[in-house]
Amino acid sequence: MKLVVRVIEAKNLPPTDPNGLSDPYVRVQLGKQRFKTKVVKKSLNPKWDEEFCFRVDDLKEELVFSVMDEDKYFNDDFVGQLKVRVSDVFDEDIKSLGTVWYSLQPKNKKSKNKECGEIRLSIYFSMKNASVHSDSSNSSPRSVEEITTSKDEKSCTQKTLASRIAQIFNKSSDVPAIISDRSLDADQSEKNKDGVDEIKTEDPSSNDTFEEAMRKLQSVDQGSEIPSNLPGGVLIDQLYMVAPEDLNTLFFSPDSDFPKSLADFQGTTELQIGPWKFENGGESLKRLLTYTKAPTKLIKAVKAFEDQTYIKADGKNFAVLASVSTPEVMYGSTFRVEILFVITPGQELPSGEQCSRLVISWRMNFLQSTMMKGMIENGARQGVKDNYDQLSSLLSQTIKPVDSKDLGSSKEQVLASLQAEPQSDWQLAVQYFANYTVVLTFFVGLYVLVHIWMAAPSRIQGLEFAGLDLPDSIGEFVVCAVLVLQGERVLGLISRFMQARAQKGSDHGIKAQGDGWLLTVALIEGSNLAAVDSSGFSDPYVVFTCNGKTRTSSIKFQKSDPLWNEIFEFDAMDDPPSVLEVEVYDFDGPFDEAVSLGHAEINFLKANISDLADIWVPLEGKLALACQSKLHLRIFLDNTRGGNSVTQYLSKMEKEVGKKINLRSPQTNSAFQKLFGLPPEEFLINDFTCHLKRKMPVQGRLFLSARIIGFHANLFGKKTKFFLLWEDIEDIKVIPPNFSSMGSPIVVVTLRPGRGMDARHGAKTQDEEGRLKFHFQSFVSFNVAHRTIMALWKARSLSPEQKVQMVEEESENKSLASEESGSFLGLDDVSMSEVYSCVLPIPASFFMELFSGGELDRRVMEKTGCLNYSYTPWVSEISDVYERAIYYRFDKHISHYGGEVTSTQQKSPLLDGKGWLLEEVMNLHGVPLGDYFNLHLRYSIEDLPPKAKGCRVQVFFGIEWLKTTKHPKRITKNVLTKLQDRLKVLFSLAEKEFLTK
Repeated sequence: MKLVVRVIEAKNLPPTDPNGLSDPYVRVQLGKQRFKTKVVKKSLNPKWDEEFCFRVDDLKEELVFSVMDEDKYFNDDFVGQLKVRVSDVFDEDIKSLGTVWYSLQPKNKKSKNKECGEIRLSIYFSMKNASVHSDSSNSSPRSVEEITTSKDEKSCTQKTLASRIAQIFNKSSDVPAIISDRSLDADQSEKNKDGVDEIKTEDPSSNDTFEEAMRKLQSVDQGSEIPSNLPGGVLIDQLYMVAPEDLNTLFFSPDSDFPKSLADFQGTTELQIGPWKFENGGESLKRLLTYTKAPTKLIKAVKAFEDQTYIKADGKNFAVLASVSTPEVMYGSTFRVEILFVITPGQELPSGEQCSRLVISWRMNFLQSTMMKGMIENGARQGVKDNYDQLSSLLSQTIKPVDSKDLGSSKEQVLASLQAEPQSDWQLAVQYFANYTVVLTFFVGLYVLVHIWMAAPSRIQGLEFAGLDLPDSIGEFVVCAVLVLQGERVLGLISRFMQARAQKGSDHGIKAQGDGWLLTVALIEGSNLAAVDSSGFSDPYVVFTCNGKTRTSSIKFQKSDPLWNEIFEFDAMDDPPSVLEVEVYDFDGPFDEAVSLGHAEINFLKANISDLADIWVPLEGKLALACQSKLHLRIFLDNTRGGNSVTQYLSKMEKEVGKKINLRSPQTNSAFQKLFGLPPEEFLINDFTCHLKRKMPVQGRLFLSARIIGFHANLFGKKTKFFLLWEDIEDIKVIPPNFSSMGSPIVVVTLRPGRGMDARHGAKTQDEEGRLKFHFQSFVSFNVAHRTIMALWKARSLSPEQKVQMVEEESENKSLASEESGSFLGLDDVSMSEVYSCVLPIPASFFMELFSGGELDRRVMEKTGCLNYSYTPWVSEISDVYERAIYYRFDKHISHYGGEVTSTQQKSPLLDGKGWLLEEVMNLHGVPLGDYFNLHLRYSIEDLPPKAKGCRVQVFFGIEWLKTTKHPKRITKNVLTKLQDRLKVLFSLAEKEFLTK
């Protein structure tokens, strides 16, 4: 029997973040079968409308619905849950509970938040030829169909090699399929054959033309950000000589012939394109495509369903997310391929033509966990790459791509076209002095002069004498005081005007000198700058800072939308700059404190240089955010040294710090840039294996380059990745070895206040002033790593005088060869294979005492040849998931070289609660080539039936290669032999200890 669950929507969910919103999704579980809905961003009343199909073997089981809130940096938060017995559904006459609102319950009675919201579900049994499912909530009736696979097709599939491999890793070949509502509606011909009725509903939005739909989306778009590229990688990044709206029409208009031409070009058949329809109250525009993919050498022709959704359309920028499902392929119900199309305006061409930038990226979205994840992702990567290589080829035949030579000369032409606003000093003076204060002072002064001319001289009286005429009344005294104050204000305005005109930009027009990285900034204009004067305007000027050097613009008087058209050049730098700081001030005299109107930071490591050729930079700060202030800039960064810049930079670094630095291969640099999303000019200097110390140590790799220090780890499928700028580091200290660091010194990196906030998930602590501190330990070669880190930090952040002093202090150490050579790997998941399996006559609970951290754990580890064994307590970071770190040294019987091991273990109960799953990542130190790989182990301990009285233990093993080596098979064989011998001893000792006890 098949149980169909439809998760429709929820309401009144409690907020879990400070903004009062959540990113909810639903986990649905029946026994060992688990599914997950999509994540709805920033909503307390989310709508999912997704269906899942479960195989029912026992009516006593319970359906468990868990509403969770996604957290990017920490564990997902629990919102509420609901449990429904399968027998309650089966006992109904129509085998259905209908569509009902259910109240969510807290996880336990001690929870503070009792109100968890409500969720709307539809639960029913699906049987062959069942036609109608009633809706108790006045919803439109829905047709139900049981998705089955023919016996002939199933038997044929099981004969393939892929299915045999799959059966080894996953015993349940009948994986439940996720049913998509729109997929069921698209395959109407098969529904009619099974006698299923379809109730058609007319959607008035489908009658809108594509142009009208775009206009509606543009009115709904409230300045949302352009989505970033998906983590799977960029498939296409190219400029085309076409307007963005025309390129959008070519790809997604129902009247466009391009999708059909692409289908013919790729061999795709049975293409059916559904109409665009508005959903969620007109906020999102979606359509469905169905087609049959052409067969390849690996797979046969398969049916594919593609959902396309507009996530941005403001008339100039367009972003469409396509989600492709292929349920007919092996494990097709466990994943979806997501493709993101982003169309943005490109930089202006010298010919004046419009151009568009097309960026297509992708990722794999696994709906449920599977041990075939690595194989599926690798196969999908190659297939997606081939498809979009064909798309790029066909698109180039339809629309002319922009040649890089055309853009090369655009810088000079763009800068030559800039002309400063022609205004004489008299025009500026009239504009500046045309205000109420000056006009009032002028008329009052004129009035006084006329009065003096018409009035007769008064006689001398009181304390007056010849030449001194004092006020004769309080009124005259007040008038004199007002005249003096007004005169002082006017004189101040005249002084400010003269000083500002003398400044005119302290370095405007100065040409850059030297050979290297040349930074050119064109300041075009400003928009909506904050007003700090009573006149409702300001006198803004801009200060640019890069690598400690500043450039200042001229002052624009009485402007809220000033026009500059000024060009600034920075002297050539030996290494590429990291950050350009922009600050806008209001001029208030040379000796008064300038008022900041806003600031911005342009990070060259996170931005594409081509995107900076024409950008509007939003300003930050209280005044700027309130007025939504922006600056229009054109930024160009060129390397006048060509391809030798890397070699020259390394040579200069060696002379400055007295250390030998080896040049990495292009393949290694490319992998490094792809890992952290860095521009092509960034190059890797060295990388080291180490631990990142947080609540628990995380084994990973530390990467050092000219501008950043980065860390990457992939532990138990959870990835940790971030990087820091050398300029953001305030201090680097070393903590001596202690027990908590497993006998290794700790490098503590402290950032400046408020810097590196996007990497705070990797920080150990944060002090009261906002300084983040990162702890790195367990380096294979601590001295090499520490000296390299210190050299790069000092060379990047210290002044030339401090660098010379550092070189003199370290002149004795003239060279230092890197002990960590080879290119790094480890970016993909580790493939595991079973290496040992046995049945022990002991319960699983006793076997787990070997890893409990008690006396039995220590005694058994010492008997297996592990010396100086130490461990940390088990710590729970996620519900029912515990982690600990262990340390020991090898006995001479295990390794002739001795060596040390730092290991991280994670344990969690099996789904049925009758056993445990223990995973371990081992890092070897002091063993030849030990820093080239990590060892991954997985113990599956499961209780046997009560009559058997024992447990079954399966051990899986895999190697994560961190660097390339010429002897991978030899190393694998040696490690596997030692591991199997150790497992035999371990299991025999466990059995003896149980019998003795």
